[in-house]
Amino acid sequence: VLFRSTTDKMKGNWNVVKGKLKQQYGDLTDDDLTYSEGQEDELLGRIQKKTGKSKDEVKKFIDSI
Repeated sequence: VLFRSTTDKMKGNWNVVKGKLKQQYGDLTDDDLTYSEGQEDELLGRIQKKTGKSKDEVKKFIDSI
């Protein structure tokens, strides 16, 4: 359920989510945040690796936007 709402947010408002992620985690680049439908897990992995946060923490942040 958590992943579904995260995925829905990514599909629906990606530019907003991307901006908030860049504000929260200043080390993220546009390349880190390149989103392709169906590649959500890969994207979350890139964000996790760059920020040092767990996937759950990243998902919770996206869901809070």
